[in-house]
Amino acid sequence: MKTDDRYFRSTNFYLCAFLFSKGFELVNVDKLTDPRRAIFVFRDTPDREFLVHQYSFAKEDSPDILVDVRKLTLAIKTLKENLYQNKF
Repeated sequence: MKTDDRYFRSTNFYLCAFLFSKGFELVNVDKLTDPRRAIFVFRDTPDREFLVHQYSFAKEDSPDILVDVRKLTLAIKTLKENLYQNKF
């Protein structure tokens, strides 16, 4: 199966909340591929790989991973709403 390079997929909820709070566009929540685990699908951008690496390995005070707490809270709330709805 060939994957579409225009999209980034992840099952890591908090990574997805981080990306969403950084402005990434959520295009789908795939609950069909594996009914036990949702896959969040984002439109990919050139800086996504850098941000994913920073999320995993940057020092905790790195400016690349700092996010406004209100944006992160809204991102978590939005992802959970999309997770439990059949919106997509």
